[in-house]
Amino acid sequence: MTEHQFSLRVYYADTDAGGVVYHAGYLRFAEQARTEMLRDAGFEHAALLKETGIAFAVRHLEIDYRRPAVLDDQLTIVTKLTHLGNARMDMQQTFFKDGDAIVTIHLTLVCMNVHTQKAARLPEECRAVFEKMM
Repeated sequence: MTEHQFSLRVYYADTDAGGVVYHAGYLRFAEQARTEMLRDAGFEHAALLKETGIAFAVRHLEIDYRRPAVLDDQLTIVTKLTHLGNARMDMQQTFFKDGDAIVTIHLTLVCMNVHTQKAARLPEECRAVFEKMM
């Protein structure tokens, strides 16, 4: 299974009053990592939307927090595609700090037609690339 790595630094705006990354901030970081995974695979959200009318939406998400990240931490997010269906894909995203896993997200994305707001089959060009990631 191919994995994608994305690194980022924690900024002051990412933290809460306790000085740690606000819990919802990890969702934003995870979205950035998935977007860059798509971009590195040769796709961009805006182009997919314009050319095919499809977008990826989070259908289900579970998150486990093990340890906090704080201001100036350097994080690496490892994204793995774990299942590929006709209109959905499952992923695992693990956040690492200094080599230790601190947060794990399991999520299901669905491919949807933005005009009908219904599930749509993955475009074949996307499927071919995603199959190589399995």
